[in-house]
Amino acid sequence: MGKVRTRKVKVLAREVLKAFPDRVSTDFESNKLLVGEVLVGRVSKKLRNKVAGYLTALAKKEQKAREEQEAEAS
Repeated sequence: MGKVRTRKVKVLAREVLKAFPDRVSTDFESNKLLVGEVLVGRVSKKLRNKVAGYLTALAKKEQKAREEQEAEAS
C-alpha cells in the first residue's frame, strides 16, 4: 500500500517541481530546505516535511523512469 497524501500536499509539491525542476533532488533534506525557501510563510513545519517527502518520491519515480528508458535504448 502507498501513502495517502492530501490534495494540498500534491498541489504544493507540483508547484515547486514546476518552478524549480533543476533544484529538486532525491534527497529529502535538500528538498526540505528548498520547500522552506520557496513556500516561506505559506506552510507549517509539518506540511513542509510532507511536501518535501512527496517531492522526493516524485524525483525518485522520475529518475527510475529515466533509467529504464536509457536501458531500453541501449
